[in-house]
Amino acid sequence: MAGEMPAALLILPGYNGSGPEHWQTKWERDLPGARRVPVEDWDHPVCKDWVAGLELAVAEAGPDTILVAHSLGCLQVAHWAATAKRKIRGALLVAPPDPDRPAFPKDIVGFQPLPRRPLGFPSILVASHDDPYSTLAFSRALAAAWGSEFIDAGPCGHINAGSGLGDWPMGKECLGRLLGDVPGRPAHLG
Repeated sequence: MAGEMPAALLILPGYNGSGPEHWQTKWERDLPGARRVPVEDWDHPVCKDWVAGLELAVAEAGPDTILVAHSLGCLQVAHWAATAKRKIRGALLVAPPDPDRPAFPKDIVGFQPLPRRPLGFPSILVASHDDPYSTLAFSRALAAAWGSEFIDAGPCGHINAGSGLGDWPMGKECLGRLLGDVPGRPAHLG
């Protein structure tokens, strides 16, 4: 990626966190300025606690911040944005789950109803055709509601370690677009 990384690249994993082979963990290790936003309990998420943690992290990081959210982390961003007073540079939102689907874990608390209004900052939402936790139609509708650019990743499962993406170069291309380093609008990744 050309250019300089932002002052802060905040990594927001989803339910159960992102393990060592997840692209988020690889980015956290490899990209300057990247750090994971900690939560008290990855296995029993409580929305208000996750949102409070994000608010603290953004307060520390400042306005030149990019959020990199996967799965439940995307819902965390939407809930934070609904009440946030702080400005950020943007967000990469990858594979948001549908909290109304039967597969949504029952031990996740407070993420419903999902805010469906513009986030208030530039964002790119990336979704897969065969995500077991969502549908392409749900993701397209979220992108429209949130004011996010929508990227169709093709058949990539949940866009996680199980998808075999490595450090996910195409995701880095999307990140570069948020940073202003990569021109153009990719219509399809993968």
